Amino acid sequence: MNFSKYNIFSKIKDSDNYFIVNLLSGNADILEESEASKIKAITENHDYSSELAKELIDKGYVIDEKTEQIIYKNKYLDFIDNRETDEIQIFFVPNYSCNFACSYCYQDEYNNADAIYGNDVIDAFFNYITKEFLNRKKYITIFGGEPLLGSDKQKNTIKYLIQKATALNIDLSFVTNGYTLVDYIDILKFAKIREIQVTLDGTEKIHNSRRFLKGKKETFSKIVKGIDLCINNNITINLRAIIDKENINNLPELAKFAKEKGWTKNPYFKTQIGRNYELHHCQSSPDKLFSRVSLYENIYKLVKENPEILEFYKPSFSISKFLWENNELPDPLFDSCPACKTEWAFDYKGNIYSCTATVGKRDELLGTFYPEITLNQKLVNEWASRDVTEISECKSCNLQLACGGGCASISKNKTGKVCSPDCRPIKELLEFGFAQYF
Repeated sequence: MNFSKYNIFSKIKDSDNYFIVNLLSGNADILEESEASKIKAITENHDYSSELAKELIDKGYVIDEKTEQIIYKNKYLDFIDNRETDEIQIFFVPNYSCNFACSYCYQDEYNNADAIYGNDVIDAFFNYITKEFLNRKKYITIFGGEPLLGSDKQKNTIKYLIQKATALNIDLSFVTNGYTLVDYIDILKFAKIREIQVTLDGTEKIHNSRRFLKGKKETFSKIVKGIDLCINNNITINLRAIIDKENINNLPELAKFAKEKGWTKNPYFKTQIGRNYELHHCQSSPDKLFSRVSLYENIYKLVKENPEILEFYKPSFSISKFLWENNELPDPLFDSCPACKTEWAFDYKGNIYSCTATVGKRDELLGTFYPEITLNQKLVNEWASRDVTEISECKSCNLQLACGGGCASISKNKTGKVCSPDCRPIKELLEFGFAQYF
């Protein structure tokens, strides 16, 4: 018998208590300091005769190595089987142009001059996904650039995309800066829309200092009007704030603003936090950026001082929020990268990419759907086969089933290899999360 290699065991932030989590066995416990000391003694002395040791065995925190290997294999096979029937998210980029000149844009270096194209490209896209993903549940996210540009040509393109998706009974989502939602509402309110993701980086002054039109024109007020219009038309808004050291202290004010608008109590409103980071290229200076740990440490401190933030945004702190909301752990995460499995990206040029992090990068091209169908199966297989069982660094890591190997695009940027880890600070996030929610 041994202390499970998948135990995550640490002290809760700002507390004398500890936590122990094991995603393979599906158990989690909060421990008093005296219990944690006894567990450390049990594992050091390999004495499993006490009542506490028997409880550890019952919950899978102490287990025979061969038994654990069998459980791991069976859980992995379940994960693969479930993924084969999971819904696929398909991204389509109708253009790479944007009406904004955000201070931290990472797409500004892409060499993707827009070209005139007709509905034949959109027809080819829908023909491809209906054939290649036949009998798979799927939805399409319209991405950019800025997909809702104000020109008549763009509006006609979006209308046609909506018509095609509606005819095939495929749901749509949009990722937009939100500036033209007011102009598009008459088109959008007749579509089958799951959600529209819109970015507000803070209250008016802060947002306008970061997210402005080309020419520096302010954008906050018009975006807010668009959000109101969507919510009033029963279209779900997923409000995202992209956070770095310049705007994090404005989070309480943004939460207050959303609450006063009545958004936080509306069923058609939800939120997320995005970390401003160096994906490929970024105009922000590195000293403005947070690491994953430092971002959530700052959010943890802000929430302690301003608990009303939780009405606006509840940080996940890895699996902590899930455990708090569901009173059980999620299934083991053998793979956190959906690329070429349950996520694909396509653009108006007829190109196929693995995901949103790679779309538009010529050196990440996987194939084409127009004017002809091609696919580099070797590259596709590299993305499709990546999980914690294939990444050598993950195999010995006790955090692997909560981390899932991280983002393959980020790891490829760092190492040149898809099958390399993008390590997540799971232990530290759980320390914050248990303190926050338990």
